[in-house]
Amino acid sequence: MAEHTIAAIYTGAALVKPLSDLLKQTLSDCKVMNILDDSMIAEIIETGYLTKAVKRRLYGYYEIACASGAELILNTCSSIGDAVYGAREFFPIPIVRIDEPMARRAIELTDSIAVLATLPTTLDPTIRLLERCASEMGKSIRTISALADGAFSAITAGDSQTHDRLIAETAKQVSDRCEVILLAQGSMARMEEPLATLTGKTVLSSPRLGALMVRDLLREAR
Repeated sequence: MAEHTIAAIYTGAALVKPLSDLLKQTLSDCKVMNILDDSMIAEIIETGYLTKAVKRRLYGYYEIACASGAELILNTCSSIGDAVYGAREFFPIPIVRIDEPMARRAIELTDSIAVLATLPTTLDPTIRLLERCASEMGKSIRTISALADGAFSAITAGDSQTHDRLIAETAKQVSDRCEVILLAQGSMARMEEPLATLTGKTVLSSPRLGALMVRDLLREAR
């Protein structure tokens, strides 16, 4: 069986190994090219939005992926997710958001969704994604934003215990106002089952659903 090559673009190191392992499990005939630039998320955090300079760097990585023979580009960071739509017009291979299948699954399940993030810059892009998908699916949704303040700096400092505790506390605060809790960042995925147990709600994260979408797209392309 021919081997596929995909390029995964990261803005943080925490997701690289778990997602790479997941992609290799889901796509046994796949070679994964990882591109990591944490300066992009640092600039977004500093400015509060996706800047033109970050977009230019990101599109440079898309060029590198294409030149390296990638058949598909996977955007793994929700904070740079909006950049995908403009890029699709002029790059020759599919560029996909890892969080899109998660958003569509949430909308299929309910009209009441809490978006839980560890970065404020991830909340608005994820809510825009939900609204875009809901519009395409002909559905109306109600969203609430929940920020686990301090969790991102904790995980960046290697303190996973504080990261997980802050996420759990935030999930508990919003669980009575929603039916589905959506984890806006792939680095939060390991909290999916603990939060479901804690809150009794359906909790969705992006890596597994994103990997399955990539597998399906590559199969369709054969």
